[in-house]
Amino acid sequence: MTIRKSMLLTVAAALALTAAACTQAEQEKTEAHAEAAADNTAEAASQAGEVIESGAMKAAQAIESGAGKVADKLEENQAEAAAEGRPGAVDPATDRRVPDEN
Repeated sequence: MTIRKSMLLTVAAALALTAAACTQAEQEKTEAHAEAAADNTAEAASQAGEVIESGAMKAAQAIESGAGKVADKLEENQAEAAAEGRPGAVDPATDRRVPDEN
């Protein structure tokens, strides 16, 4: 009986160690997955930030281009109006306002 008890205790200890090892392996695997998920999340956030920033840049460029076109058109209109002597117009070349003759 002593040998049998000893053998049972050895088997029980081996099973306990195996269970503990399995649990440790599962924990390490879970930690590895969590770290990978965190890395992926950080990378995705970084990419999203770049996409947002590039979109904002494109929008600013479009606004700048549009504002430039509007400014050019207004300058053209003012030059024409000043050349015709319309009161209140500003000659873009001299930056002088056409006076009201009244």
